[in-house]
Formats: sequence, structure tokens, C-alpha cells
Amino acid sequence: MIAKTGSENARGLVAGFGAYAIWGLFPIFFDALRPAGLWEILAHRILWTLLLCGIVLAVLRDWAWLAPLRRQPRLLAGVTAAAIFIAVNWVVYVAAVTSGHTSDAALGYFLNPLTTVALGVVVLHERLRPLQWAAVTVGVVAGVYLAVAAGTFPTTALILAVSFALYGLVKKKVGDTLPALHSLSLETAILSPAAAVILAVVAFTPVGLTFGDHLGHTSLLVLSGVATAIPLLLFAAAARRIPLVSIGLIQFITPIMQLLCAVLVLDEHLPRERWIGFGIVWVALALLAADSVLRAWSTRSSSAHD
Repeated sequence: MIAKTGSENARGLVAGFGAYAIWGLFPIFFDALRPAGLWEILAHRILWTLLLCGIVLAVLRDWAWLAPLRRQPRLLAGVTAAAIFIAVNWVVYVAAVTSGHTSDAALGYFLNPLTTVALGVVVLHERLRPLQWAAVTVGVVAGVYLAVAAGTFPTTALILAVSFALYGLVKKKVGDTLPALHSLSLETAILSPAAAVILAVVAFTPVGLTFGDHLGHTSLLVLSGVATAIPLLLFAAAARRIPLVSIGLIQFITPIMQLLCAVLVLDEHLPRERWIGFGIVWVALALLAADSVLRAWSTRSSSAHD
């Protein structure tokens, strides 16, 4: 039993690291999709993800869950909300990367854990522990500093942080009802009509579609579905096998890798004020991580004494 538990934990860690590492490399992947515009990239991402999910469901012959959905309007409303939030996140993220503002995207995902905690207070009326309050306060200070020092409000970062936090909140509500593959399939199915319309509109613009221009670029657009689905499914596998505190600590891999991609690979210049702002955010994240570790240690100690 112990070996099985250890094996499950190891598989969960591998899946978690895999998911966040893939997300961390997204700036390089989406930068390579240029000259495709952000709307064309979004549409391809939705449609190819849906196709991949459909193939997996067909191989597994896993269709029985669809029929009962007609009698679950609240569930459908929740999945629709999740689809809208993740679509907003995808659009803003791709816009940031393809316009040379990957560091803004990295900041957004550094702020995401703090935003999630804040949503817990506002929406779920959760009570924060002292270190969590300190983390949120420092996060607010970071946001104010970045806005004042840079002279512009960190809109991109906040939209990314809030949209993904809202997506996570809705997924938490529907997660017990729909497994990850079912939920992702339904989300992309809901978005697919809009994606088809987007492609049709882009096709008639002066720029037109880049799909089919040459094999390499077309292959990358097709692979955007795989790149979208795989980390989400790996994340779901990790969440089932390892504690939430481990997920919380592993997730910092993504924005760190994205920041490194921005500076070392995509040659983005970060002024001193931005580095100071990142430093303040990292202090907040350290407080949040410390609270998670202490909470897990306290829970484990209590269980051992019981």
C-alpha cells in the first residue's frame, strides 16, 4: 500500500511538473506562430483542441456523459462561463506574447495565486490566515508600485490573473461532476462556433489566413490543439494524485520559465522598475508558499497525533 501511494505521488509530481513546464514554454511556441494574428491563433487553438478531444473520446467510446447534460442547465451554464473565462485568458495571453510583452504575461501568472486567494475571500467568503493576509497586502503593494513606477496600469497582467482565477473557481464548482477531458471537450465545443466565425471573418480581411502558407507553420497551428489539451489533462492527473500544497508550489515554475523566455529567448528588455515590481510580487508569493507549507505540516502533525 505504501509503495502504491508512493508510486501515485511520483506519477502526480511528474504530471504536475510536465504541465507547468509545457505552459512555461508557451511564449516560444506562440511566438513561433507569427505572422498568424491572435484571433486566427485563438480559433485554431479551440478547433484543434476540440478535434483532439473528440478523437480521444471516440477511441475510448466515452459518449454516455453527453445525454444527461440536457437535464443539467446549471452545469452547462457553469461550463459556458468557464469557456468564456479561458477564451479571454487565451486571447490576452497570445496578444501579449505576439506583441513582445511576454513579461506582462509572466507577471499575470505570478499574480494568479494571490488573485485566487482574494477571490476566495470575496466570492466564497473564506477566512484568510495571517500569512495569507500579508501575501495579499504585499501583492496589492506590488500592483500599486508597478502602476505608479511604470506610469501605466498593469492591465494585461491583471486580466490574465483574474480570468484564470475565475476559470479555476468555476472549474472547482463543476470539477466533481465533469472529469477534465469531458469539461475541456464541452468548453471547446461551446467556443467552436465562435472560432469558425472568427476564421471566416479573418479570411476576408486584407491580411487573410496564414493557415496553409507553408507546411511548418501550418503544422504548428495544428499542434496548438495538442499544446492546449496535454498540459490541462496532465494538470488534472496531478491534482488527483498529489496534495494541493504541492500543486501550489509547482505552479511557480510556469511564470519563472515565461520570464526567462521573455528575457533570454525573446530579447525583451525589462526596466529596473519592472524588476523591483517582480521582486515585491516574489515576496508575496514566498509568504503564500510559507503559509501553505506550514498549513500542510500542521495538518500532518495533527493527523499523526490522532
